[in-house]
Amino acid sequence: MTTTPTTPAPTTSRQHKVVDSPYGALTLVATDGVLAGLYMTGQRHRPPEETFGVPDPRPFAETVRQLDAYFAGDLTEFDLPLCLAGTPFQRSVWAELVRIPYGETRSYGELAENLGKPGASRAVGLANGRNPVGIIVPCHRVVGASGSLTGYGGGLDRKQRLLAFERGTEGESPALF
Repeated sequence: MTTTPTTPAPTTSRQHKVVDSPYGALTLVATDGVLAGLYMTGQRHRPPEETFGVPDPRPFAETVRQLDAYFAGDLTEFDLPLCLAGTPFQRSVWAELVRIPYGETRSYGELAENLGKPGASRAVGLANGRNPVGIIVPCHRVVGASGSLTGYGGGLDRKQRLLAFERGTEGESPALF
């Protein structure tokens, strides 16, 4: 089974936990005990800290276990329940992102085609940028039509490093993806 974005129910509680990663601190946020956010330091579209809820590590044990396995190179596909708030179109884009295989990339245009909306590559890019659960919903695997690295909410340096990590080329000279 793979990670699948679902529509959140009305919020009754939120919790958060900050974890270290090779790409900086990650703030995990849960809504009613289900992962709803993974935010990097300095991330574009990062919600205000006061919306993250109370510090509580309990909802995140499996998320942390899978992230640790991913960063160790032992996990290539996450299997976590998610509670993602977004428009129906955003959620359809995020569902398409989890279909991009580990170590591979797709262009915004390819994602738009896969969604049956060939003229919507710009809208796909906007939805991609609003992904609330980076890394787990791998928005870093989306590149420009030429294969060039384009915007990433966590910063282009992180995007390049994540792609190189997944391809086993971390530390080598940057190249077009």
